[in-house]
Amino acid sequence: MPIYEYKCNDCKQDFEKLVLNNSQKIICPGCNSDRINKKFSIFAGISRGTSLTPSSGASDCGACTSKACSSCGC
Repeated sequence: MPIYEYKCNDCKQDFEKLVLNNSQKIICPGCNSDRINKKFSIFAGISRGTSLTPSSGASDCGACTSKACSSCGC
């Protein structure tokens, strides 16, 4: 069961949703709008203690401006 990332077209909130089936209606948790877009995202994995995610060359979220970011762990 994948977790997808979305962005609301109305309130611009980014959010994640566990999708149980393809016919599930996705609603923004901030404004209850159904006008959302699925964001492009990559998965992360760990194998023998090594991250399999692409590296940006940074060791932390220095470029991230969010105070609570689900994609980088800030």
